[in-house]
Amino acid sequence: MTPKQTPLPLPTFIPLLVGMIAISFAPILVRYSDAPTSVQGMYRMLFTVLVMLPFGTRQLRSIRTLSSKDWLLLVLAGFFLALHFLLWMESLRFTSIASSTIILSLEPVFVMIGAYFVFKDRIGKLPLIGLFVALIGAFIVGSGDVSLSAEAFKGDLLSLLGTLAVVVNVLLAKAILARVPSYLYSLIVFAVAFVCFAAYNLSVGYPMTSYPAQEWLIFVLLALVPTVLGHMIFNWLLQYVKPTTVSITVLAEPVGATLLGMLLFREMVALPQLIGGVFIIAGLLLYMRGEYLTSASAKRDSIAA
Repeated sequence: MTPKQTPLPLPTFIPLLVGMIAISFAPILVRYSDAPTSVQGMYRMLFTVLVMLPFGTRQLRSIRTLSSKDWLLLVLAGFFLALHFLLWMESLRFTSIASSTIILSLEPVFVMIGAYFVFKDRIGKLPLIGLFVALIGAFIVGSGDVSLSAEAFKGDLLSLLGTLAVVVNVLLAKAILARVPSYLYSLIVFAVAFVCFAAYNLSVGYPMTSYPAQEWLIFVLLALVPTVLGHMIFNWLLQYVKPTTVSITVLAEPVGATLLGMLLFREMVALPQLIGGVFIIAGLLLYMRGEYLTSASAKRDSIAA
């Protein structure tokens, strides 16, 4: 998505910083809740939809233009988003915040691989090097957690599976957003994810009411802080800045969440997590640098032509 040439109404670093801090609170809020992760995810999606609804009533008319294929892709995107939240949030019950969020930050690397096979997107030399460096980092984190406990490794595996689920969601979004407005896409996908969570909770018999006030506060904060003040701010920023500027924020979640985990839960970073995290961040930086150089080269070629 190419950002419009529109001046940002405030300094770029302000919304970027707000978004970075907001997404770092997602694992912290999940940890503070005693409710099943699927119930947390259900209300996160529900309250996000309720917040979004008043701001796009005009766009709701576009629903009538959606084809059956569009609806199929939207439902699949919502299902995989729900699966992502279920697996990743559950991972925080078994492994550390640092390990879970470091593995989650591999998302753009797996998206690159998926886009290569699904959309035949070319992979440059530098992003490919970044891919291998990041995967080495993930292996270091995982192998370090195996030596700690089987539970920690189970959490790492859940985080990895959750990352793969969100990669499928992103690839589906790439196919849908060429035809469907981003607001409508987000609203429908969040609503489908809510329905998936509700169906899952009913099937396993989890209670969906009678939670104490603290839990309801956490449910609301999960919607408002990491979702609305985090991911939706990043989507808004795409109108004004380069996608690579927004993409770099993927590095903020493991760093910010790890620091908050150390402060609030006394979760100290083990050596494998530190070394693996450095490899993953270095790999992501190489990937983003390669993507930037590729887009800049393509732009020069189009101007020359």
